Amino acid sequence: MQEDVENRTINVVIKTTKLSGKAMIKLMMSAVKFLKGVQKTTNDVANKISHGKHGKQSVKKLIGQNQGVSSVEIAKTQLRDFERIARKYGVDFAIKKDRSEMPPKYFVFFKAKDADALTAAFKEFSAKSMQKTKRPSILKELYRLKEKVASIPKKTRNKNQERDL
Repeated sequence: MQEDVENRTINVVIKTTKLSGKAMIKLMMSAVKFLKGVQKTTNDVANKISHGKHGKQSVKKLIGQNQGVSSVEIAKTQLRDFERIARKYGVDFAIKKDRSEMPPKYFVFFKAKDADALTAAFKEFSAKSMQKTKRPSILKELYRLKEKVASIPKKTRNKNQERDL
């Protein structure tokens, strides 16, 4: 972007040696358009910096946003489900693994200002995990059906073919 600004200023300096009245008006109009474009890009950059990154990020970046951080413990088996729902609700979060214990614990850090969105996300997450516990295990059902099939007596056939001499 800086190169673009420098190139345009050089072009303006070169063209000023051969300016007429109409050329001067065109130059002023293009300078105004250019300044509006620069202002728009600087506003976009400022917005990106102020809003920061959204969704999953490192704990360091999350704390660096200076908006207060809270944490919740979560099981490893539920991480993927939680990430999916947190992205849906637009929650900025970071996952940290605590290796000091066996088995390791996982903590989800999130911004304090996202507390309302996180409560809604946790409600949906808990409802989804409750549904999973209510569903029957397919493997258990398969094992039960295997046992049932094994208990059915098999038909026996005796084929005796006799040959006469």
